[in-house]
Amino acid sequence: MNNLFTKAAILVLFVSFSNPSFNQTIFQTPYSPRNASYDMDVSLNPQTKIVDGFETLHWKNLSNDMVSELRFHLYLNAFKNSNSTFMKESRGQLRGISIDQNADSAWGWIDIRSMKVQNGEDLTNKIKFIHPDDDNADDQTVISVPLAKPVRPGETINVEIKFRSKLPKIFARTGYADDYFLVGQWFPKIGVYEFPGIRYATKGQWNCHQFHANSEFYADFGVYNVSITLPQKYIVGAVGIMVGEKKNLDGTKTVKFHAEDVIDFAWTASPRFKIYEATWKHVKIKVLLQPEHFSQAKRHTESAIAALEYFDKHLGKYPYPNLTIVDPPFRGFGSAGMEYPTFITAGCLWGMPEGIKFTEDVTIHEFGHNYFMSMLATNEFEEAWMDEGFNSYYEARIMDHTYGKKTSFFNFGGYHFGDLEFQRNGYVGMDNPKIAPDFTTAWGYPDGGYGNITYNKTATWMTTLDRLVGRETMDEIMKTYFSRWSFKHPCAKNFIDIVNEVVKKKHGNKFGDNMNWFFDQVLYGTNICDYKLAFISVEEIKSPSGVYDSSGVKLFYKKNPDKEVKKLYRSKIAVYRLGEVVMPVEILAHFNDGKDTLVTWDGKDRTFNLTFDRPEKVEWAKVDPYDKLLIDVNLNNNSIIVKPDKTPFRKYFTKFIFWVENLMTSVSMIF
Repeated sequence: MNNLFTKAAILVLFVSFSNPSFNQTIFQTPYSPRNASYDMDVSLNPQTKIVDGFETLHWKNLSNDMVSELRFHLYLNAFKNSNSTFMKESRGQLRGISIDQNADSAWGWIDIRSMKVQNGEDLTNKIKFIHPDDDNADDQTVISVPLAKPVRPGETINVEIKFRSKLPKIFARTGYADDYFLVGQWFPKIGVYEFPGIRYATKGQWNCHQFHANSEFYADFGVYNVSITLPQKYIVGAVGIMVGEKKNLDGTKTVKFHAEDVIDFAWTASPRFKIYEATWKHVKIKVLLQPEHFSQAKRHTESAIAALEYFDKHLGKYPYPNLTIVDPPFRGFGSAGMEYPTFITAGCLWGMPEGIKFTEDVTIHEFGHNYFMSMLATNEFEEAWMDEGFNSYYEARIMDHTYGKKTSFFNFGGYHFGDLEFQRNGYVGMDNPKIAPDFTTAWGYPDGGYGNITYNKTATWMTTLDRLVGRETMDEIMKTYFSRWSFKHPCAKNFIDIVNEVVKKKHGNKFGDNMNWFFDQVLYGTNICDYKLAFISVEEIKSPSGVYDSSGVKLFYKKNPDKEVKKLYRSKIAVYRLGEVVMPVEILAHFNDGKDTLVTWDGKDRTFNLTFDRPEKVEWAKVDPYDKLLIDVNLNNNSIIVKPDKTPFRKYFTKFIFWVENLMTSVSMIF
């Protein structure tokens, strides 16, 4: 860092601590415990790609323990060399983008230059790298800092840290591309001290995992006051609200941001951004766009408003006063699709047709994380499905509601399919859908498992749960979950307890004493669901004829030619359970008089037989006719049609059309 930036940093430090603008209050009553807050003064050197910073962490011990050690994440060290745990697991690739391992400028890291307790102990020389998840001595993404004086219950420790962060070339959703910067996972960040009452803790301990290729983040809530100094030509967006901007005499400017009840802070800067603004109720929406994408500004804001309205109605209020959406440049597309509180990155391409809803899908998905990652601050290292999966479930609901079922994701060139079907096929289309249970640490999935299981399988079984219990019940489950656990750290047990509570209240024992049987299979298990309509047979029931003994008397039955006998038919239907997953199943039989009969089966036996003796004949039958069991991996074997016509062409054409309809349901692409 040259002298110009050093002087600027000193100036910013003085201004930020003397300026009362950071005293602005967003929420009169805090939503969260605010036990991990940060004051930061940082400066960006666009030439060296270095952020120099000074932070003061205010950490409050909410437990009853004497805490004698602090643990911090140093996420940027994941990009320090090829031997970090992240790089080994990802093999230097993420989302199809590879890090240029031969370019010195491509690497990123974070150095702590000093650390001390405010007005107290110097901790710099006590810092040591630890590896709580593996034995990789080359991984430097977590540090342990012992304290000579433990933090007592209810006490707040203030730790002053001077650090330097070298940003990598855009990779894994952080870094730089030319003069565009997305600064995420960039500062020393304290872990979460879990104690009884938080998730599964039976005693107090730090939850501070290494940075893995398939994991994101987990943090406590706090207040962030951040001053950023950089050249005046740069336009800046960040978590929280901008509360001040000051031009400095050396050609730089200092921009100040304030955020409350958030779990993280990220920011972006570029001289090329064009700003587009919109408003929804109390929320000011700002889109930072590439100039060539400005014509697509409304696609960002309208999809964000659709998400705001839907969540507000079906889950809970978005309390923050703002939302910033970032449109990365093409060369920085590796930073697209990322989420932080009140701050998301989306993505679009020039000339993208309206029928291809990529921009809308990404915007809605990333905004949804404000609920399931930010306000419901789940542990994404250990229970990623509670964020990514829940969010994907709502993504499909919002996309289909806003843009139409079976057209919401793609509707172009005569082809169309919906977001819900797209997600389902991500799961059922796996080579091995049994690869791992949802309840797996993010880094514990075999190759190819994390995304399809965490996102797609979860969204699919959430939709199945929705359809089994009904949308009204599902909405009450999710509203209860949000109201009870927002601004806390929920876990699987907390969610399942609420499902059991609400389903019992709404349906009594219809689904059993509780819904644990459901979660044992879809969350904790790996088995698949597959019900098959095996066969249908229809034959006429003949009138008796011949000699029969009855009470020692021989009776002779014969047809009376003068009496017309109405024909009866015996229709038999057999359903097989091919998978190990057991679900309540409905079977619909359609008769040639146009009437239907719906039968409910508990789904437990391997074979279920139905017999109908009546004047009408079964024409066709279908397992799960209302598509409640979206987790069924093969929808193409769910129905059979009986010979509808004696004409050979019509007979086989009708069978073909019936098969095509089921196939299209399975692959979600209708011609």
